[in-house]
Amino acid sequence: MVANSRYRRAIMSSRRTASLITLGCARNEVDSEELAARMEAAGWRLDDDDPDVVIVNTCGFIDSAKKDSIDTLLEAAGSGAKVVAAGCMAERYGKELAEALPEASAVISFDDYTDIGARLDDVLEGRALVPHSPRDRRTLLPITPVERSSGAAHAHIPGHGELPEGLAPASGPRTLRKRLSGGPVASLKLASGCDRRCTFCAIPAFRGAYVSRRPEELLAEAAWLAGEGVKELVLVSENSTSYGKDLGDLRALEKLLPELAATAGIERVRVSYLQPAELRPGLIDVIAGTEGIAPYFDLSFQHASGPVLRRMRRFGDPRRFLDLLETVRDRAPEAGVRSNFIVGFPGETEAEFAELTGFLEEARLDVIGVFGYSDEDGTEAAKLGGHLDQDTIDERVAALTELAEELTAQRAEERIGTEIEVLIEEDLGDGGYEGRAAHQGPEVDGSVTVQGIGLVPGQIVRATVVDAEGVDLIARIKAGP
Repeated sequence: MVANSRYRRAIMSSRRTASLITLGCARNEVDSEELAARMEAAGWRLDDDDPDVVIVNTCGFIDSAKKDSIDTLLEAAGSGAKVVAAGCMAERYGKELAEALPEASAVISFDDYTDIGARLDDVLEGRALVPHSPRDRRTLLPITPVERSSGAAHAHIPGHGELPEGLAPASGPRTLRKRLSGGPVASLKLASGCDRRCTFCAIPAFRGAYVSRRPEELLAEAAWLAGEGVKELVLVSENSTSYGKDLGDLRALEKLLPELAATAGIERVRVSYLQPAELRPGLIDVIAGTEGIAPYFDLSFQHASGPVLRRMRRFGDPRRFLDLLETVRDRAPEAGVRSNFIVGFPGETEAEFAELTGFLEEARLDVIGVFGYSDEDGTEAAKLGGHLDQDTIDERVAALTELAEELTAQRAEERIGTEIEVLIEEDLGDGGYEGRAAHQGPEVDGSVTVQGIGLVPGQIVRATVVDAEGVDLIARIKAGP
């Protein structure tokens, strides 16, 4: 019996392999890297080629993201591996998702992350996990027969490529972390949760209250990332301007940013997810004027019409937003500014939509994201009167998207002739390199093609913009000293 037990443990050890698929935002990517480290610490090996278990870190933000999560879970199930649903959609719907998707071997919550190794052991050995009750007890996005048929029997499960060696040290109550992708850019999670109550957003219902990480934890993780070859840190959270409120320091982010920028090996720090109503003058000064901090303002405007913003339970109007942009550009004339906008919110009139288009024509934003409104389960907006028909929403989305493409292309052309600092990320061959300037965030914004010789990923170079293609720039390194 002892020999058999040892043999069984050896077999289990050799077969404990898992693959991680991450959907959604940069915050989910950090969650996956924390899960990966905990899995390895528990004896699990990451293997994208022939995993025993596939963990899908789902997104539950909007209907399209939910559908993508369901399709990915079904595709993973078609591979023959056991499938575990994790992430926001799993947290939000819990037992309901488990009942609707029997193809998944388990649906786990955020509370399971600390013991992820044990949970995966349970899945591999066939022990049933009782799914948690939904945090949001509304209707799950329907899983239709058509959607179910999308899971092919021999579906390819996308992987993450070569996994670098090394784990981050534990930092207080935070977890270990293992990078799942290389490259000179990495996200650093400031906080989790959100205390705002925007009427269209369900995130607080399943992500919980805003909880800031302590500065010493962030600085320790930044130093570790620098040791892994990271040159740019992208600070992420549901609302970065709230950082430090729960720690009793409203100016915690202003203090933290220079310290992060001073981390040995880190060349650039970028802040994302800023709330316009909370963007204090002192924070603007730090972002716009501190060496090593990208003059980059990812501002969550969502709309420009005052009445629409009030129905969203947000604040502002075109004049206030334009004044904010003027303040930013007074301090950093070449600052990058991006924002997202919801079109067709309940009650949005033609005049309010026109107010939004008028604002965009004056704002000179570098990147504009346009989303059509859709009801989110359990939100206040879903119960509001004045819902627009889908055709009207689609027409406004198309019109604003066309305007946005024109305006952002014009903004890119304004940068022709200026000097920019570009972080090189990829060698394209034939003397071409791809990277991003300080005004461009990773993945969500445009990029720069740099013409030069002998450049390497992770290097920051000064170049002159010589052309633009949409929001993308073409730049040339200056010859001579």
